Amino acid sequence: MRATGIVAAVSTLTLAVCRDAPNAPQGARPLTLGTWGAENAGVIVTDSVSHVHVGCTFGDWSPKVVLDADGRFIVDGSYVLRAYPVMIGPRLPAQFSGRVVGTTMTVAIAVNDTVEKKVVALGPITVVLGRTPVMGPCPICLSPKVMGTGL
Repeated sequence: MRATGIVAAVSTLTLAVCRDAPNAPQGARPLTLGTWGAENAGVIVTDSVSHVHVGCTFGDWSPKVVLDADGRFIVDGSYVLRAYPVMIGPRLPAQFSGRVVGTTMTVAIAVNDTVEKKVVALGPITVVLGRTPVMGPCPICLSPKVMGTGL
């Protein structure tokens, strides 16, 4: 019963962030490469991976994200919930949904925690392009390949 409530909450969160995102939108544009930062959150988009940190957790999705005309996206990827102080893993299936307006990106993450057998909702987080993430006690990968977190 609890898992059903979590799935409903994640679905509501995803719909709030990415309502009506079509598959092949007219006026689509790519996700801007660069570092997007905030307090306890960061997204690094390179030509080979998009890497996100929320607190002491992190995940990856393909950088081939196309935003619809309203700046929305939904993409599958992987996520590590047990990443600090020592990465225990494993990589878990995840869905990232978000919206970019100008230089601000809002992202919600739904992680299928196959270890605990539940869906974990993270966010939504709001990050700003060109801002350095401030992660507190948790390190952020300045280059996703350094930690071997590429897809």
